[in-house]
Amino acid sequence: MSTLDSKIPAGSLDKKWTDYKNKVALVNPANKRLIDVIVIGSGLAGSSAAASLAEMGYNVKVFCFQDSPRRAHSIAAQGGINAAKNYKNDGDSTFRLFYDTIKGGDYRAREANVHRLAEVSANIIDQCVAQGVPFAREYGGLLDNRSFGGVQVQRTFYAAGQTGQQLLLGAYSALSKEISKGTVKMYNRHEMMDIVKIDGKARGIIARNLVTGEIERHSGHAVLLCSGGYGNVFFLSTNAMGSNVGAAWKAYKKGAFFGNPCFTQIHPTCIPVSGDHQSKLTLMSESLRNDGRIWVPKKIEDAKAIQQGQKKANDIAEEDRDYYLERRYPAFGNLVPRDVASRAAKERCDAGFGVNPTGQAVFLDYAAAIERYGKIEANKHNIVNPDKTTIIKLGKDVVKEKYGNLFDMYMQITGDNPYETPMKIYPAVHYTMGGLWVDYELMTTVPGLYALGEANFSDHGANRLGASALMQGLADGYFVIPYTVGSYLSKDIRTGKIPTDTPEFEAAEKEVKDRIDKLIANKGTKPVDYFHKRLGKVMWDKCGMARNEQGLKEAIEEISVIRAEFWENVRVPGSANEFNPELDKAGRVADFLELGELMCLDALTRRESCGGHFREESQTDEGEALRDDENYAFVSAWEFTGDGQEPKMNKEELVFENVKLVQRSYK
Repeated sequence: MSTLDSKIPAGSLDKKWTDYKNKVALVNPANKRLIDVIVIGSGLAGSSAAASLAEMGYNVKVFCFQDSPRRAHSIAAQGGINAAKNYKNDGDSTFRLFYDTIKGGDYRAREANVHRLAEVSANIIDQCVAQGVPFAREYGGLLDNRSFGGVQVQRTFYAAGQTGQQLLLGAYSALSKEISKGTVKMYNRHEMMDIVKIDGKARGIIARNLVTGEIERHSGHAVLLCSGGYGNVFFLSTNAMGSNVGAAWKAYKKGAFFGNPCFTQIHPTCIPVSGDHQSKLTLMSESLRNDGRIWVPKKIEDAKAIQQGQKKANDIAEEDRDYYLERRYPAFGNLVPRDVASRAAKERCDAGFGVNPTGQAVFLDYAAAIERYGKIEANKHNIVNPDKTTIIKLGKDVVKEKYGNLFDMYMQITGDNPYETPMKIYPAVHYTMGGLWVDYELMTTVPGLYALGEANFSDHGANRLGASALMQGLADGYFVIPYTVGSYLSKDIRTGKIPTDTPEFEAAEKEVKDRIDKLIANKGTKPVDYFHKRLGKVMWDKCGMARNEQGLKEAIEEISVIRAEFWENVRVPGSANEFNPELDKAGRVADFLELGELMCLDALTRRESCGGHFREESQTDEGEALRDDENYAFVSAWEFTGDGQEPKMNKEELVFENVKLVQRSYK
């Protein structure tokens, strides 16, 4: 078993990051001009890291497969970004954000990394305000906050229901400034195909120009992977269709350990599946749980009538509605963490109380919020004894201002008006807490290869709290990597330009071309999506919201069969030397077919329930996740041992010195 050095600084938790910054090795400005850094991905983590490093003086190359960095999937985040500023004077603090994140992740995250994230969170808001991000503000001009799941304070900053878009535009503006100066060279429509190692260090990449098909070599003194998560292994997810695991998976096969691959998050508020025609699912922001109430009918006959189209939501009397989250978790109600809310919805639907034709949906109701806001507005306008119509109109105006784009999106997709009738929602794959294993400096087990944002495993444990993804991506890019990468690059100031005409680059390029040629030459009869859908069904059924030993063993066998059939019978039209989206997709699905097996293996070996990883054999009498801290308080870091060989699991034992390991309770 390989030794994992997490490089956690000594000292008290609240001093570790400060002491690290005070002592870390630096690169002087003149020497930074001698250093090349490659950044893969242009979302929040990638754009913020690239802009920060370029402004410091490094030469930066950025690669994204989209036509513009503005199209990165970070743009899809809706609800907000957390920060411990205590603007609401409700008891928030750096420690409370740290504790909520550790608890929300079911005590499966590294304390030092999480506390650092909480420390820099306030800086992120100041940075983004300075960039002009239009956060929502109260009447007096102060930044507004709202509630999110898993916490009892209001710490989420937001820009209506498009926070990710606004934050990405802020980071993109910083990146664009560096592009115009020439310190960043931007490669749009390029996909990283492999990592190149020289003398054990990451020294470059092989990339493919997705427009021309040309294979390119690019060298650098360090490579930063900011390529996002791997939720599309399930085929149907809230991720953009192009989101993939390719960059991280290539790094894994070049020696970077993969941490906790089975830790995937199911988001409770998504528009339900409507049929086999769908290629992705649509997220309705968790911010909607801030004001909405989730319910199903109390009576099974009412649920059956709704499923059969004989009744509608508004036909169910108030006393006949089961607000099951409020009933089961009175302290947090509708704001329990995502994994808890998702399992509760599944339990109600499995019991027959679902509210759409498939029985796989629950209601998210805004009637009470509209009335509450309407009464407040009537008071503000000094309207005495307002009638119900006036209250509803005023309330709808408030809801439209706070959530209007989300309501419009729901209406356009479903045809239902959520101002008049409750939304229908159901859990769906959303985020992956697993990712490349990194140490405190965000370096993988390959020297010079870093992973930032959702591409790494580090901050969220077994379940991510809502509004923390944007926080981590920007924290890693703006406030962590500019310090930590310098520690490594300070030893490279005499290395000089790294040539690309070396045997290592040649071998990597040949491997990439051989794989592409194999896909093109394969004269199968089935399209790529045929295999991706089969994989997704296996993953959802047997490694989704609930897992058990038998199902996981079956999944491993079934995925092996699908993978063999893929390489025998996949059909990729066109050629390699042209714009060929089906070829791009084929390479990504090939990676998913390997990753899926590792995810199931990881889930099989972790014989406990924690956060989003719910083993049916390990649950409390009330159906909650039951951890086994004695045997599983560790990070599973998987090591590639060769194609066709079972990977080796390494462990990073998690040490908790500042929080007490207890059974999570949101009651």
